Amino acid sequence: MALVDLDFPEQLERFGVDTALECFNCGTCAAICPLIHEHFPRKIIRYAQLGAKDRILQESDELWRCLHCGLCTYTCPREADPGELILGLRRYVIAKWRGRADV
Repeated sequence: MALVDLDFPEQLERFGVDTALECFNCGTCAAICPLIHEHFPRKIIRYAQLGAKDRILQESDELWRCLHCGLCTYTCPREADPGELILGLRRYVIAKWRGRADV
C-alpha cells in the first residue's frame, strides 16, 4: 500500500515547482504530448498533487521520457507549467537517489 504525503506539493517548491496544484487534470498536456504514452504527463502530475511519492519513485522512468519540448506548458489552460513540474520531479528523484534523508 502506498502512502500519500499531502504536503508534497509544497515540498516540491525546494525543487523549483510552485504550480503543482494549479493543474486540474484536464488532459490537454497528454493530448498534445508527442510521446503519447499512457496519459503522460497527466498521470505523474496527479501523483505529485496527491503526494504519492512512492508511485513517483516507482515510475520515475516516465520522467525521463519527457523531451521538455514545451508543448504541454504552451497549451495548458491553467498555466500550470507541466514541463517545469516534470523537471522538478526529476530533481526530486535525483535527490532521493543520492540518499538525501531530508527529501
